[in-house]
Amino acid sequence: MPISPGTHVVYTIRFGDTLYDIANRFGTSVEAIVRMNALYPPITEPDLIRPGQKLLIRVPGMSQTSAVQHQVTEGDTMYGLSQRYSVGLDMLAALNRMERPDILRVAQLVYIPAFVYEVEEGDSLYRIARRFGTTMGELVSANRNRIGFSPDLIYPGFRFVVPLPSSANVVVFQPLPGTRLTPGMTLAGAARAFEAALLYQIRDAADQIVTRERAFTASEGAPAFGTFQVPVAFERKPSTASGTLMVYTRSARDGSVQDLVEVAVTF
Repeated sequence: MPISPGTHVVYTIRFGDTLYDIANRFGTSVEAIVRMNALYPPITEPDLIRPGQKLLIRVPGMSQTSAVQHQVTEGDTMYGLSQRYSVGLDMLAALNRMERPDILRVAQLVYIPAFVYEVEEGDSLYRIARRFGTTMGELVSANRNRIGFSPDLIYPGFRFVVPLPSSANVVVFQPLPGTRLTPGMTLAGAARAFEAALLYQIRDAADQIVTRERAFTASEGAPAFGTFQVPVAFERKPSTASGTLMVYTRSARDGSVQDLVEVAVTF
């Protein structure tokens, strides 16, 4: 399951742009842009690009973390970006440390809680959505206006922007959905929680408890978004090869589960 490492920028083509110019600007190659955006017939031609279309570009570097940034273009708003990438507006502003989220500058880079997946032979939009515990609609939205993107025909090598699992107040950075979870691995993310109190549990695909509800805390409590890092524990061996890691809070009033985030994992 090839998660594409490194920082990727969602770039909006401007009037007068060529692939050669764009590649030089970002320190990459035309060939790399063509492959990761599947600029192939019958969907498109490599030399046929239009202002307003979007490209995904990997910025050269050695980072093993898969990260996404959106380069702001004319007309972008934080609300629009939150809708495109299926993330809460308050959370997106907090992750980017924005005191004035209503003000965006053209060419500004906005961090998006997402990762990048490289399509394999035999993949379909439905299979990718199932694998990562997201929806086809969220995948289509996050990759809207990508030149080489067609929901009905995806090429090996095309790279999808996949939103991270999140609710209005909780986002999980690690583990990435679809990856292997083992005892001691780090559960990491950000949350806005009363008194910074959070909970997690793990269940396998047969709905058997692998880890009972465990409490942990974020670095700050609400109204701030704090970060968290905690090693996960296994209390019993999973009975299936896959399962779900759940991160959430409970209501101080009635104990009900709130802000549930479910991460599809393998064991």
